[in-house]
Amino acid sequence: MTGGGRRRFDRLTQHLPGRRYWSRYRFCSGNTVRLFTAGEPYFAALTQRIDAAQREVALETYIFCDDPAGRPVSDALIRAASRGVHVRVITDGVGTQRLPMFNDWQAAGIEHRIYNPHIFGRFGFSRTHRKLAVVDGEFAYCGGINVVDDYDQNGARLPYARWDFAVELQGPVVADVLEAIDVQWERIRIGHRPALAPPAVGGSTPQAATARFVRARSSAGTAASGRSSDMRAIAEPCIAFVARDNFVNRRAIERAYLTAIGQARSEVLLANPYFMPGRKLRRALMLAAQRGVDVRLVIGRKEFAVLDYAVPFLYRQLLKSGVKIAEYEKTMLHGKVAVVDSNWGTVGSSNLDALSLMLNNEANVVLVLHPEIDQLRDAILAAFDESRRIDEKHYESRPAGERLLNWVAYNTYRLAMKLLTVGGYD
Repeated sequence: MTGGGRRRFDRLTQHLPGRRYWSRYRFCSGNTVRLFTAGEPYFAALTQRIDAAQREVALETYIFCDDPAGRPVSDALIRAASRGVHVRVITDGVGTQRLPMFNDWQAAGIEHRIYNPHIFGRFGFSRTHRKLAVVDGEFAYCGGINVVDDYDQNGARLPYARWDFAVELQGPVVADVLEAIDVQWERIRIGHRPALAPPAVGGSTPQAATARFVRARSSAGTAASGRSSDMRAIAEPCIAFVARDNFVNRRAIERAYLTAIGQARSEVLLANPYFMPGRKLRRALMLAAQRGVDVRLVIGRKEFAVLDYAVPFLYRQLLKSGVKIAEYEKTMLHGKVAVVDSNWGTVGSSNLDALSLMLNNEANVVLVLHPEIDQLRDAILAAFDESRRIDEKHYESRPAGERLLNWVAYNTYRLAMKLLTVGGYD
C-alpha cells in the first residue's frame, strides 16, 4: 500500500473501533462465487457435490430436519460415507432435535458431533448458528439456509419460499471455511479453544483489501449506474470468510459491517430478520444517512412476537436520521445480507441482534467487487419494494398503548441480553 493510500485508509477508518483485531480474517482473490436465493437450488447443488465427493465432506448447521429437504442431503451423506468418503457433521443441540437418522449416520460411518447439547452447557448459552459445508477441500458453502424445507415454518406452510441466501465458493477461500469447521470439530471434542493454524500463504490483510476497495471507488466515482462493472475493471475481486466465536473473533462480523458502512458513499442496503443491533451499528447507519447515503433496511417479522414489538422501538432515531425502513411480510425473511455501494456485499448466518453478534458461532462471507453483488442488490431492492414502508409521521402517531408496549418489549429484551452477554450488549 502506498503512503497516500495508507493515509486515506486511516482517515476513513479512524472512527471505527477495534482495528487491531482485523487480522483475524483475510481477503483473498482468485475465487469463484455462485449465489443461491432459495433452499431448493442450494440443496440440489450441495447434494450433487456430495455425490461427487472422493475424499471428505464436512457440514455444520444449526438446523437439520428430517423433511423433504433434509432427507436427500442425509441420503447423499450416507452414500458418500458408504463409498469411503470421510464425512463429518456438526449440528446444534438446540436447533436440531435428536433425529432417528442420526442412527443411520452412525451405521454408515458418518462422524457426528453436537455443539452444546443443552441450553446451558460447557459453552454457556452459545449456539452454533453457522451453515457451512466443504466438499473435498474444493467447494465451500456459507449462508443463512438451514437444512430445512423452504416452505415449512414450525409446522405451518409458508405462502412463498423462505427468503434466504447462500453461496458456493471455489478457490483459496475454501481453506478458511474448512479451517473454521476443523476448529469447531476440535472445540467440541476438547471443550476449549484449539490452536489456530496461520493464514494460508497468498491471502491479503483486511487493511490492504479495504484500501484497494477505497481506491477503486475513489477512481470510479459514486454514480449509481455502471458502478459494478467499473469497479471490476479497476480492482481485483476478493473474498473474506468472517467467522464469529467467543474466543478470538468476538466482534469480527460486527466490525466487517462497521467498516463497510463507515466508508459508504452512496448506498447501504441491509436485510435481516432479527434487527436488534447495539448502539455502534445503529450509530453507523444513522451517520451514513446523515451524510447523504441512501440507507435502506428490510426487516423481517412474525417469527418471534417479542421482537415484533421490541424492534419498532429503534425506528424513531433511525427514521429521524433519514434511514428508510420497510417490514417484509410476504413470507418468512430469513436472509442476513447487505450491499454497500454495489461494491461490497455480505451473505451469511449472522443476525444483527445480541445473540448473533455477541454469543453464537456465526459465519459470513464478504464479497468485494464480485459480480454476484449486483444480483444480491437487486434482491434486496425487490424485497424493499414488496415490503410495508414505515412512514415517520404514521410511526409517531402510534397509540400510547402501542408505544408503551414497544418500550417494555425493547427494554425487557435489552436487559435479558445484557445479562446473557455479561454486560457486553449495549
